[in-house]
Amino acid sequence: MVRTRSSGVQAVTPTEAWHAERPEDVLAQLDATRDGLSSAEAAARLARVGPNAVQLAPPPSAWALLVDQLRSVIVLLLTLAALTSLVLGDALEAVAIAVVLLINVAIGWWTEWGARKSMDALRRMDVAQALVLRDGGTRWVAASALVPGDVVELEAGLGVSADARLIDAGELALNEAPLTGESLPVRKGLEPLPADTPLPARTDMVYKGTLVLAGRGRAVVVATGIGTEIGRIGALVQQTEDEATPLERRLATLGKRLVWIALAVAVCVTGLGLLRGGAVWLMIETGIALAVAAVPEGLPVAATITLAVGMRRMARRHAFVRRLAAVEALGSVTVVCTDKTGTLTAGEMTVQTLALADGDVQVSGLGYGPDGELRSDGRAVAVEPGSVLQRSLRVAALANRADVEAVDGTWVAHGDPTEAALVTLAAKGGLQRADLLRQFAEVGDLPFSSERMLMATAHVAESSAATKHAGTSLLVCVKGAPDRVLARCGALATAAGDVPLDDGRRAELSATNARLADRGYRVLALAEGTLEQRQVPTGDSALDADALVELTFLGHVGMLDPPADGVPETIAALHGAGIRTVMITGDQQATAAPIAQQLGLDRDAQGHPLRIVHARQLTGLDDAGWSRVVSEAAVFALASPEHKLRIVEALQGQGQVVAMTGDGVNDAPALRKADIGIAMGIRGSDVAKESSAMFITDDNFSTIVGAVEQGRIVVHNLLRFIHYLFSCNFAEIVTVFAAIMIGWTLPLGVLQILWLNPITDIFAAMALALEPSAPDVMKRQPRDPSAPLMTPAFGWLIVWQRLLLGACTLAALAVALDWYGAEEPGLRRAVTIAFMTLALAQVFHAFSARSRARSAFSTRLFTNGWLRGATSICVLLQLAAVY
Repeated sequence: MVRTRSSGVQAVTPTEAWHAERPEDVLAQLDATRDGLSSAEAAARLARVGPNAVQLAPPPSAWALLVDQLRSVIVLLLTLAALTSLVLGDALEAVAIAVVLLINVAIGWWTEWGARKSMDALRRMDVAQALVLRDGGTRWVAASALVPGDVVELEAGLGVSADARLIDAGELALNEAPLTGESLPVRKGLEPLPADTPLPARTDMVYKGTLVLAGRGRAVVVATGIGTEIGRIGALVQQTEDEATPLERRLATLGKRLVWIALAVAVCVTGLGLLRGGAVWLMIETGIALAVAAVPEGLPVAATITLAVGMRRMARRHAFVRRLAAVEALGSVTVVCTDKTGTLTAGEMTVQTLALADGDVQVSGLGYGPDGELRSDGRAVAVEPGSVLQRSLRVAALANRADVEAVDGTWVAHGDPTEAALVTLAAKGGLQRADLLRQFAEVGDLPFSSERMLMATAHVAESSAATKHAGTSLLVCVKGAPDRVLARCGALATAAGDVPLDDGRRAELSATNARLADRGYRVLALAEGTLEQRQVPTGDSALDADALVELTFLGHVGMLDPPADGVPETIAALHGAGIRTVMITGDQQATAAPIAQQLGLDRDAQGHPLRIVHARQLTGLDDAGWSRVVSEAAVFALASPEHKLRIVEALQGQGQVVAMTGDGVNDAPALRKADIGIAMGIRGSDVAKESSAMFITDDNFSTIVGAVEQGRIVVHNLLRFIHYLFSCNFAEIVTVFAAIMIGWTLPLGVLQILWLNPITDIFAAMALALEPSAPDVMKRQPRDPSAPLMTPAFGWLIVWQRLLLGACTLAALAVALDWYGAEEPGLRRAVTIAFMTLALAQVFHAFSARSRARSAFSTRLFTNGWLRGATSICVLLQLAAVY
């Protein structure tokens, strides 16, 4: 520990092993006391160490978003094309291209700016405060004002605002899932731990970003801001570079090729025309015009509109995308990596089985609501007074400190989720905790401790309450770890009555515990007994642990965080779409494996078994080892933030397009690295949201399928208008080039070439960008991530179609020249016919560009009203130009 003095204020260098220190030593090293700091001292320390805040890179400004819209080779080409048109004297073409560019930039800027404003609104909803001891009393202060040495109060429902060492704790349990991924509550204590204790096992520490579920305590702050565990992960996020989406990479490649194509067209046409004896300036103008025509004006605006429409459709399905290009990335996804707790599972502990001596009772219903029933052998079970089932439910509700209530139609747990699940279990059997407490007033308790691994409460019947239970026997309700509870029992409750517990029955109960644990349940045991009034001293509510003997064992409770509604169907839909799902969780392997089996994650689409990998198996892997393990594994258990990041990198190294979902701080680096990071909008941490390209506003995993569907629609629409634009634009080049080769007159004038571009490109291309979804879009395999936008097969399709369009135009020109002759005014009429033929052929070619598999005259001919309107506008404009 290093200390320096500056202006009377002691600077403290944080240690890496506060959990290994005794509370008194921690306070001494921080120059703090159990009564906290003075306001003056806290202000001085705040001035030195800075605010308790973890800052990611600032969000892009409006100006930066605007500049980002212009960073495209295609946009640069179009800008040069506009300037070229202006130099050639075609102001109409220049204005048309400029309008296209302005529309493209405006749509892109507006949609991404709207996404940023939505994120700002989410950030403003979370203004954290902390309950701290200052000047000898407790007060609320902004969490950003906490400093090392502050003593904070911890109560159920409060978030932890800094990393701190516990100095006092009573039945304290925290939800640390946002930081560690561990779904079960973490019980806290005060005993120092070995210095090499991993983060999830540091039970004497509390960390920024976690939540107090039950109990109360005090802790001295040891780290704030960037010095916290969340700050460390934030630094890891900063070191992770954003990945370009597949669309951005493909358009960049396409743009570079277009540069060379445009130059080649200009040189070849000009040179060939001059060799054939054409006028020098006319050939130069024609070459430049065709070079401009080679650059599809409609591509940027059609791409932007396609992405913007996809974004709006996703928003209606509760998926909000922050970057336009990320919409297309969803359509190219080949692997979805997801955390478990609250994403694949409901995030709510639920009792699913109650194992009694006379058989198991299954419990239906998810979450903390009372909807559900108790069934045995497929039949509903009645809860009879005095039955073993009724006694078990009573203990579940009374040996408890949690409660549940309906808030705006949603059932919410207050306290430990495990205890809330037991309260819900009792409610499903018709026993309400509040009613039971009126009937059986609580007069004593034995709090849960990590040493005893159980808790107990003592109750007096309502009829005896008036006498303060003098001379009465008290009902004792006990729950806890099965082996600890069983060790204190002397009898077993059965339907025929309570029977003594012999070695055989004890072995059977231990086997039942093992059976439930093997199925992935968290198992608790329930027991009851009696105590005499003298064993609960007057004025003292603490029970004597040694008096809890000769209890009656009632049964085992099996609970888990069940799969969320619709998740199995969602995973099946992803598999059907050729998308693999990988679970990456901070939970234990024994907890993750059963959920993976229930969801069908343990096998691939062909039914072959996949591995469930423990974090220890990832230690020391080289790049080849990582590549091998991500190919074979469906589940990664006890994964750290570094593991998640390496898994995403290894998958990307195989050429996969990776979507990563998450809500915790520990997910942030992988969210940032993935091709598309998907954060949960409701329960997701700020760090996770800031690191993602998209967030789900209903926290529903099934929303991802809808988003992927929209992404695929975007991909198909991108390919549709690329198909159309390249067929049409190069048809003009083919027509002129072939006419020069044959020795004919130029079939198109310079102005006509420049006219065709905006008229036939923009309207029809934008209409193709709005093409509705095909029925089988989620039954196709994902597009090969390594494939370019223009595959060889796609390229040959475009080649023969452009040759067909060019041949039709040349044929019309030949017929017209035969009819009207090659001299004026017949030549002018022939060129006009060629011009009209090519324009109409291009316009109606848009219908065949809708699909590469179906005929233009299929049953889906009239499903795109935008295309019918666009072709009508193009025909009218063309007629106006001619007549």
